[in-house]
Amino acid sequence: MTIANTSSCRCGYRFCVYLSLRHLTAENFRCLRNVAFEANPQYNLIHGQNASGKTSVLEAIAYLGRGKSFRGASPQDLICHGADEFLLLGKVDTEARLATVGVRNSKEGLVVKIDGDRETSAAALVEILPLQVIDPDVHNLVGGGPEQRRRYLDWIAFHVEQAYPERWRRFRRALKQRNAALRDGAAGAAIAAWDREFLEVAAEVHETRRRVLDIAIGGLEETAEALLGTPVSFEYRQGWTAGQTLEEALAAGWERDRLAGSTQVGPQRAELRLVYDERQAKRLVSRGQQKLLACTMILTATDVVQTALERPLLLLLDDPAAELDEQALGRLMNGLFGLGSQIIATALEAKTLQFPERPAVFHVEQGRLQQTS
Repeated sequence: MTIANTSSCRCGYRFCVYLSLRHLTAENFRCLRNVAFEANPQYNLIHGQNASGKTSVLEAIAYLGRGKSFRGASPQDLICHGADEFLLLGKVDTEARLATVGVRNSKEGLVVKIDGDRETSAAALVEILPLQVIDPDVHNLVGGGPEQRRRYLDWIAFHVEQAYPERWRRFRRALKQRNAALRDGAAGAAIAAWDREFLEVAAEVHETRRRVLDIAIGGLEETAEALLGTPVSFEYRQGWTAGQTLEEALAAGWERDRLAGSTQVGPQRAELRLVYDERQAKRLVSRGQQKLLACTMILTATDVVQTALERPLLLLLDDPAAELDEQALGRLMNGLFGLGSQIIATALEAKTLQFPERPAVFHVEQGRLQQTS
């Protein structure tokens, strides 16, 4: 598997190792009453029995970089029993400074602070601590609905094209307003007023997704063959009939939209289709193969974004050995190591995962974390 070429820094690494998460403190987060984690800038391994708190540590780190749980939990479900709030505090090395990142959540809502300054949204977290997660549910990126694969393309676009977050917000606003007008039975002229905005920003979203897929497609196909040993192709379906413009498709579907009370064509209906042995992968492959396909997508997205940002991402690996045989796990880990990212992984036993260099090793038991080497 070949990783895209980028310039190395003077220290010889693909990226400077100081761009990383250095410290996390978690208070009253799930089973973690008071945990401090000092991360190695390259490799970290957290081991312990099931339900000991391994995944909770990763979830806390991911929350620090996203402002939400990768397990889909609500804030109230994340607060320790008997507590009113949880607090996460991190130190992140950036090229410019050692940044302090704080996240607090309670019944009053989410509070984000970076270097003591309060932020208005979680978007600032994504920028300062970009990360990806490979967990036991990662196969849903392949086997789940098309909205997950749309989010995959949007995540790449968010980091690769600076203007994309605002384009995406404009598109969601126009779509929401058009759908509200359809549900309310508004007159055609009122809906047509939203059509103009919808068409403009939908075109921008669509073209951006196509561009980032064009950038990623070579890596996707090469990595898929390296991990699965067979060709896999990736096809983008635009969300309306091929050969039509979106304006034509919107006009042709007017009556259907009115009856449904929502817009039936556009980027919100797009699909990234995976084809495996000339058939849709999600209908045929095993869970282990779905996991490798999903990891193919995450490895490639990470590589594309790291190249664009010229800095490493943080990769959180929750039990990467699950559902993989020894050879498949070895191929996956070699691909991950080749990215030059900071890695924090979990396993039942410390010997399960082999690293190219000695990692910082931590043991967790009943929500208590201790570094062992």
